[in-house]
Amino acid sequence: MTSTPVIPAHLLPEDGRFGAGPSRVRPEQLAALAREGTRLLGTSHRQNPVKDLVARVQAGLARFFDLPAGYEMVLGLGGASTFWDSAAFSLVRSRAEHLVFGEFGAKFASVTDRAPFLERSHVIEAPAGSRPAGPRPEAGVDVYAWPQNETSTGVAMPVRRVPVDDALTVVDATSAAGGMAVDLAQTDVYYFSPQKNFGSDGGIWFAAFSPAALERVERIAASDRWIPDVLSLATAVENSRKHQTYNTPALAGLVMLDEQVRWLNEQGGLQWAAARTAQSSSLVYEWAESSPVAHPFVAEPEHRSPVVCTVDFDDAVDAARVAGVLRANGVVDVDPYRKLGRNQLRIATFASVPPSDVRALLECIDWTVAELA
Repeated sequence: MTSTPVIPAHLLPEDGRFGAGPSRVRPEQLAALAREGTRLLGTSHRQNPVKDLVARVQAGLARFFDLPAGYEMVLGLGGASTFWDSAAFSLVRSRAEHLVFGEFGAKFASVTDRAPFLERSHVIEAPAGSRPAGPRPEAGVDVYAWPQNETSTGVAMPVRRVPVDDALTVVDATSAAGGMAVDLAQTDVYYFSPQKNFGSDGGIWFAAFSPAALERVERIAASDRWIPDVLSLATAVENSRKHQTYNTPALAGLVMLDEQVRWLNEQGGLQWAAARTAQSSSLVYEWAESSPVAHPFVAEPEHRSPVVCTVDFDDAVDAARVAGVLRANGVVDVDPYRKLGRNQLRIATFASVPPSDVRALLECIDWTVAELA
């Protein structure tokens, strides 16, 4: 039985977590959880201590994103995948258009396409590793939706409002929010789960709603459409204004999120975070472009994500084996997205990942490839 190579200790990053699913949590976030836990965990989410926590997170996110006048920071339970169902019930009046260039954009498109009370969705699809040219106005479409960052492929898409009267621009920002620049005035709904750049847990979503989106939610709620309370965005808006959620939230995640938002704002906010992820991702892409055995999966440089880097390897290199050696040495979660099926590594360069750790990771990959040759 062949033993697993041991990577020299001096090459290893200080923190070996590079996952694009749940991301690394900074020690300071865990310290905040230990500090606040006995005061908050196990208490009512409808009382002031927890409502104050939620209000702090909402205010911190509003500051971080420079929330435009009239917009509201809404939250609800269930994560971004639950938000797709809520959006189908509460945001799409008749028909949605989706830009699909990976797994998660496709999942939202499937939700609205199968909803029995909506018309068939208009789907503009691009092969994995590329992206569509952009939205294309279609008759009857009242929601235009796409991911700012496709986590499964490492492709990024610009966020620009679709100039169609009485239509909403709805952007999935789960892996982008907190690490990619955005002008929220170019969106009507900018939604995300906080387990990526914000280093928190899943099971909750946040979204910046424009006045037009809030009005749409109110109008649909007043119609004869049946909407389950737990998926109702009107219910989420009503509770968010009270700094609470419809049902009990996971308070540990909110405490960690509060600490991360505070830290990001202290570092310089979104501008600082976007510069940091751009620096880290550039290290990966420059390394891949100069490597004799690897190359960026996303061919067009302007399409490449600054927060999720996908790198293909030549057939002579078994990327799964490389990932296995890295994992055995404490460098984890650089495997490709499971359904993409490529000889690839996927490296998250979220805001909590310092460029120094990215440099160390790349040295570890080079060492492992040479050792396995």
